[in-house]
Amino acid sequence: MRNYLFILMMFFCSIAFAQNSISGLVTDNNNQPLPGANIQINGEKLGTITDGEGKFILNSSNKLPFTIEVSSLGFESKKINITSKNQNVSVVLSGAETKLNEVVISASRTPERIMESPVTIERMSLKDIKSTASPSYYDGLENLKEVQMNTSSLTFKSINTRGFATVSNTRFMQLVDGMDNSSPLLNFVLGNMIGVSEIDVQNVELLPGASSALYGANAFNGIMFMNSKSPFIYQGISTYLKYGSTSQKAAGTNEYYDYGIRMAHAFNNYFAAKANFTYLNGTDWYATNYDDRNRQGQGITRSNNSYDGINIYGDEAKTYNLNQFGQAMVANGSWAAAGLPAAWAATLPKDYVTRTGYDEVDLTNNKASNTKIDFSLHFRPFGNEKLEVIWQSKFGYGNAVYQGADRYYLNNFFMQQHKLEFKGNNFFVRGYTTTEDGGKSYDMNFTATHINEMWKSDNVWYGTYAANYAGAINNPASPLFGNVSGSNAFARGKADVGRLLPGTAAFQSAFNTVIADPSSLTGSKLVDNSKIYHSDANYNLKDIIKFGEIQVGGSYRAYQLDSHGRIYTDANGPIKYDEYGFYTQLQKKFMDDRFKFTGSVRYDKAKNFDGNYSPRVSLVYAAGENKQHNFRASYQTGFRNPTTQDQYIGFNVGYGALIGSAPDNLTRYKETFAVATPTGQFFAGGATATLNGENAYYNSYTKASVGALLATGNPALLRKTNVGLVKPEEVKAFELGYRSQINKINVDLNGYYNVYNNFIGNVSAVAPYYGKAQDAPNPAGGATDLGTQTLHALQNSNFRGYQLYTNTPLEIHSLGVGIGLSEKMFGNYDFGISYNYAQFDFDQAKDPDFEASFNTPKHRVKASVGNNKLFENFGFNASVRWNSEYLWQSTFADGVIAAATVVDAQINYGLPKLKSVIKAGATNIAGKEYTQVLGAGSIGQQYFVSWTINP
Repeated sequence: MRNYLFILMMFFCSIAFAQNSISGLVTDNNNQPLPGANIQINGEKLGTITDGEGKFILNSSNKLPFTIEVSSLGFESKKINITSKNQNVSVVLSGAETKLNEVVISASRTPERIMESPVTIERMSLKDIKSTASPSYYDGLENLKEVQMNTSSLTFKSINTRGFATVSNTRFMQLVDGMDNSSPLLNFVLGNMIGVSEIDVQNVELLPGASSALYGANAFNGIMFMNSKSPFIYQGISTYLKYGSTSQKAAGTNEYYDYGIRMAHAFNNYFAAKANFTYLNGTDWYATNYDDRNRQGQGITRSNNSYDGINIYGDEAKTYNLNQFGQAMVANGSWAAAGLPAAWAATLPKDYVTRTGYDEVDLTNNKASNTKIDFSLHFRPFGNEKLEVIWQSKFGYGNAVYQGADRYYLNNFFMQQHKLEFKGNNFFVRGYTTTEDGGKSYDMNFTATHINEMWKSDNVWYGTYAANYAGAINNPASPLFGNVSGSNAFARGKADVGRLLPGTAAFQSAFNTVIADPSSLTGSKLVDNSKIYHSDANYNLKDIIKFGEIQVGGSYRAYQLDSHGRIYTDANGPIKYDEYGFYTQLQKKFMDDRFKFTGSVRYDKAKNFDGNYSPRVSLVYAAGENKQHNFRASYQTGFRNPTTQDQYIGFNVGYGALIGSAPDNLTRYKETFAVATPTGQFFAGGATATLNGENAYYNSYTKASVGALLATGNPALLRKTNVGLVKPEEVKAFELGYRSQINKINVDLNGYYNVYNNFIGNVSAVAPYYGKAQDAPNPAGGATDLGTQTLHALQNSNFRGYQLYTNTPLEIHSLGVGIGLSEKMFGNYDFGISYNYAQFDFDQAKDPDFEASFNTPKHRVKASVGNNKLFENFGFNASVRWNSEYLWQSTFADGVIAAATVVDAQINYGLPKLKSVIKAGATNIAGKEYTQVLGAGSIGQQYFVSWTINP
């Protein structure tokens, strides 16, 4: 595959450029050159852009005369007649427009000024992309008003808006040239791993909040559109080279480099092609949070008998009752064989002990890399935009760390997309497929757990621990007599004698064996060959129906889950299911185009669930003499179908299992466990017990109540898990907004209020190996009482932990306010500032075991200042953002994310003769490391110098 792609790139490099040539210069009213201005042949979209000096060369085979149109953001466009073959054009553009006059498409699936958009919309233009102070435009999206970024690793960052953020953000949708680039296996976006190169991106549009009415079930929290440049307009060879370093206390200072090339050419009005190649390589942020996962900030260290470090793995395996373990050793004779009095076994604490784990930094090479290759062929059968046929292929592979229920190293992860699209002025029809391959990816928790087990079995290790603890604390001659903490440390040291140590050949051999083994019983390799097949279409009837602008459309998607039983219950073959949807929208203007009504409705149906309707109604009114005061109000409902994980996951994570709640999934997931002795009369099933998903959902207790039982011994505290199978969640979204320009200040205000029903989340449960779960069983009930049997199972470690996928019956409310102000002042300085407030309301006391995972700061402030013409060829940009602290909840770890202030800055210098720009920048220059995801590495500083060459 890689050889094929290399040959393909060489083919594009050999494209011959031989056309008629028109050259020119574009300036503003102050005789300053305008870089990045668009020059296109009128009516054909064949064109080019100006370089850093405002100069351009347009190659065309069109017969003379013809007309070109020159335009640039913030200026009035002009049309020029071309009458001679080598005509030299000089164009002066007058400033007129503001950012509020930028044209967007995503809000209503039709071109409209951002001022008139019926919903809140954020946009990153080509100018913003070039001036961002971040290492890449994708990183720079974090400076948009509504955006919250979650950084899992250097190459894996997920975007969220309006709350409920996670690394695996399945509530937010990301489209690249119309293709959903989320993972087929896990249903969430892998950052920009298969996105757009920064020299090929045309613009980014982002709709915060529910967008299901037009874009379906996954656009629940918001949707982002990344649009690439057309080879009919942006031609030539562009390239960038970026070099710098990352700096972090844990990782030190390490090299970082990133480079890319773009080649595009329009052969004539009928055919154009382009290709992109980018490569990034660096050292990931080391994850070194060694707080105890369940007792953060309490000073619990590795010497503690039950320590479970956040970024330490293999210490999740535990025996919940050391006393019971010792009694079993007495029963099988191993206690006496060790020369220990039987009475000492009874002195063992009824507590759990964790095995000694391995640090994350010992389980990965901590390298982050990303390679992206894409090419597209564009055909216009009529020589214009009435019909364009596009074939596009995208390939992305690399290394990154992903965090879900565990931490996973995506090693040589590979994903590809292929699209065929037909589009015109009023329609599009597209179909694409997404395929991924897990490569050599692995689960870090299972890696550490099985390395430990390869060296020494759990039974042997715990037996050694128990015997040495009892001998140390009970023997009057022992220096540790009566010393609990000292005896625990002594016992751990004895149990760890001969342990495989990182850096040794024995450890590396065990490591290599485990990560290559796909069996969850002995290995940690993640196998994935999942696929998505998707098609969608839209038609605008504006040329047929004159009453208003009416659109109709629909989509169909088929999933094929293929993890070979490693993550899903697909050991016997791929799991297949599908979903589809249809929508229509009416848009109509009244009152001299001051009042705009937009109404739409969509129907969606997924295989395992009833269909859902998503209506949206919005009103926009333009007040003022020049229609400069725009007020908007909207109401819409949205819904989200349960993801493939919610339905079909069957994943053993060592200390528990994740089980999706599709009815057929419950019976497919099965595990067999050894029943700890003595069970006596309470369990007649022999030495083993087999549990499936029905035990987890229908015969279990809440994890919190089991913890209370084990801590107090009081059975009255037990509560049976009472959850339903997962179903779609719904939101009712109300929004008010205002956009205007007041005294040259661009103003954008919005407020929203959301009501969620059937919100999807997780519940932690504990299923006993035997007996029937019931609230507060009576311990005096006797051996025949099933409640007493489950109580016996819980008190003797005969149980299994589960994470269940369900909906809370309670209503969840969230509200927020966003304020954005921007102005160009003092000549050419751009100033901007924004504030976001977010609040979440959920009565946790009424559903104590449900985690909604709002994961969003209540307060966020962002500001920026820049000047792309501080003096000749020199510009700069700086940004600062601050967030308040907030609670982070996830299946991996819960805790508090601290408040953070981050400052980024860059300076740039244009080299017009070389058609290039040199940029030097730094992120987090204040120097204080911060965290966006509990369990991920702290984010340090990043320094870079780049050289970008555009034709």
